[in-house]
Amino acid sequence: MTIADVAKDFTEMLQQGDHLGAGEKYNADDIVSLEAMEGPMAIARGKEALRQKGEWWQANHEVHGGSVEGPYVNGDQFAVRFKFDITPKATGERVTMDEVGLYTVKNGKITEQRFYY
Repeated sequence: MTIADVAKDFTEMLQQGDHLGAGEKYNADDIVSLEAMEGPMAIARGKEALRQKGEWWQANHEVHGGSVEGPYVNGDQFAVRFKFDITPKATGERVTMDEVGLYTVKNGKITEQRFYY
C-alpha cells in the first residue's frame, strides 16, 4: 500500500465519521501525537494513549457539524484539514475549530501526527 493509498483511505474513513476505525487500522503501535498546546493532551505516545485522547475529546466536546478535507500528500507525509463547529463542555461557548493534521507514514502505518491551529 502506497502512502497515497493510506492517506486516501484514512481520510475517507475520517470523512465518514469513523475516527476510531481509522486509528485502529492505520496508527502504528508506537505512534506519537503532538498538539499545538500545553497540558496533559499535548503529547500522547502509543496507540492506547491515542484511543484515550480521542475518548477524552469526545467526552468533553459537543460536535454540531464539520468537515474533513484532503488528503494532501508530499513524500512520506500527508495533511488533512479539519473544520468543526463545537461547544467545549468546560466553557459552553460554541466555536469553530479549524486545524490541520500532518501525518507521517512508515511501512503503511501512521507513526506521527502533529496538529496545527
